[in-house]
Amino acid sequence: MTWNKNRRFSRSDALPFLAMMAGNGGNWSANWGGSRWDEEEGGEWEGGRHRRRRRMFGQGELRLALLALVRDEPRHGYELIKAIEELTGGEYAPSPGAVYPTLQMLEDEGMIAEAEASGAKKPFEATVEGIAELDARADEVEELMRRLARMGERRSKVRSPDLFRAMGNLASVIKNRARAGKLDKAAMDEIVDIIDEVAKRIERL
Repeated sequence: MTWNKNRRFSRSDALPFLAMMAGNGGNWSANWGGSRWDEEEGGEWEGGRHRRRRRMFGQGELRLALLALVRDEPRHGYELIKAIEELTGGEYAPSPGAVYPTLQMLEDEGMIAEAEASGAKKPFEATVEGIAELDARADEVEELMRRLARMGERRSKVRSPDLFRAMGNLASVIKNRARAGKLDKAAMDEIVDIIDEVAKRIERL
């Protein structure tokens, strides 16, 4: 997009933009490239509309990913959640409500067992049966883990945590001023001037 040097933002231009930021409470990524994932295919009702959420894992894939991760090294539930989050570059973290029942299922199947460790939280490790399943499905496991890793690589290339933090701070400030009744016409005009100037500075980078 090329900056239009002859055009200045008007108050009507800024209103939808500022309302979106204020109404979103600082969650900038929800409107600008943030992703919503679910462990299972389905949806949620939001704003009176049924909003379909993207599915991260296919049938049985979370089970397979957890089994592969505990084969690499013994881990407990929270560590597995963080491992998947790190693998995807922060794009996705499975919920405890999905991870812990899946671990229980794997344990019931004899695929994992508690490993020897100090402390209250006992990590899981893959059993002989679990390793045998992973070996038999090696191609499937490799493709699944590669897919998760590619997601992390893409995110690292196009996302900047500092950028989203800064934009979130801006949204929070505007929301707080709106709640305090300080977002009148004069304040709005001044904010428009600031956004106008920042846009021109970014264009010159």
